[in-house]
Amino acid sequence: MIAPSASQGLEQACDLLRAHLDVPASKAKAATTRTTSQYTVVEIGAHRFAFCWTASSAVGPVARAIEHLKSRNASNHAIALVVTPFMGEAGAARCKAETVGWLDLSGNASIHGPGLHVSVRGRPNRFRRPGRPANPFAPKSARVARWLLMHPHTPWRQRTLAEATGLSEGAVSKVVRAYEADGLVARHLHDGVQVRDPQLLLQAWRERYRFDRHQIRKGSIASRSGVDLTRTASAALQDTRHAFTGLAAAWWWDTFAAFRTALLYVERWPENAMHDLAFVEEPRGANIWFVLPDDSGVFHGATTRNGVAVVHPVQAYLDLGAQAERAPEAAEHLRDAVLARQWSDRA
Repeated sequence: MIAPSASQGLEQACDLLRAHLDVPASKAKAATTRTTSQYTVVEIGAHRFAFCWTASSAVGPVARAIEHLKSRNASNHAIALVVTPFMGEAGAARCKAETVGWLDLSGNASIHGPGLHVSVRGRPNRFRRPGRPANPFAPKSARVARWLLMHPHTPWRQRTLAEATGLSEGAVSKVVRAYEADGLVARHLHDGVQVRDPQLLLQAWRERYRFDRHQIRKGSIASRSGVDLTRTASAALQDTRHAFTGLAAAWWWDTFAAFRTALLYVERWPENAMHDLAFVEEPRGANIWFVLPDDSGVFHGATTRNGVAVVHPVQAYLDLGAQAERAPEAAEHLRDAVLARQWSDRA
């Protein structure tokens, strides 16, 4: 099904909300003096709602819709709702974090207000397009996001970005246009491109990131702890480009959360080192994952911490989504402590 225009989407949202609340059409009206092409205020039954339309549920567009709602809705005391064709998990999480409700035209909703609680999930996307949509966070394309997040206070000309990331200027231009369309970067006329909100760009990337696209070999080596394991593996891998990620990287960046399983990027399969480590390849009970990345960009920003090679915190944050143990807590800590500290330091 083709996604509607903004005005059509808001009209359909009003009909859907009436159905969710079991309110007849005669008791729903628009406050036309407060209506724009993407924003409207409606009264349905005993409640007043402010709708803001976004054609995409990616984090960037949803964040802009939330900002619009908060700026327009400060004084009319309406229940704020982001409206979109289909709300994805990342967009829904952003709304929850901002305490703003949402409604999608596929029939899902999360709405909370005085005397009101509506939660509908699990209805399929009615507006899915055939084919694979372009992904500005595909492995090579994501080199641009990584570089911008590593240098958030610097505007970058596209030629310089191409040189830094190893991409063509045409590829960089295409990626930057996609980020700009989603409100993730700002283009300065003379200085170049700069990230608007590092947290937002990181969240948008995580929404599209797929750890399972890497090649992974899981197994075990003898060790007393996760920290001991990383030291042992590091010593054996001196001749192979490598860097720990996930929980192991979180530990070496800020000693957060003891861990059992270590994830390790390698430039090539280190067969000799695996043999020396007495590595037993068996997924069950594995305590180390050797990972051959789908793009060498994962090594950008890697460094050594107390003799152990680790990826940049941005990459570690993304990869924590693939781990269990205390990975969710470690991801929050890495983002809110380590990365936030780096992003606030202009030196």
